[in-house]
Amino acid sequence: MSDPIEAAIFDTLARADPKGVGGKSVEPAEVAKVLEPEQWRRMLPKVRATALGLMRQGRLTITKKGKPVDPNDFRGVTRLRLPTEAETAAALAARPPVSGDDDD
Repeated sequence: MSDPIEAAIFDTLARADPKGVGGKSVEPAEVAKVLEPEQWRRMLPKVRATALGLMRQGRLTITKKGKPVDPNDFRGVTRLRLPTEAETAAALAARPPVSGDDDD
């Protein structure tokens, strides 16, 4: 994991849920404060963008009021947590198919 934002997201989640049982969530602002304690507000859009990318990969779930959000249509106060197996499978199924016909 070479991306410091990605590492901070997963490190913060690991501290929130040390046993790895799942279900514990963190605010994106918590992650931003780990990365930039003094100017965390400037880091917040980058944390949210990275979290969105991780959600699309099936590696993270963004929630609102405890329910997973649609990665293509959400606003407002959100939280981050590790995905369930079903959420990971759904995210992977929603990805566009990779074309294997590159024989040109």
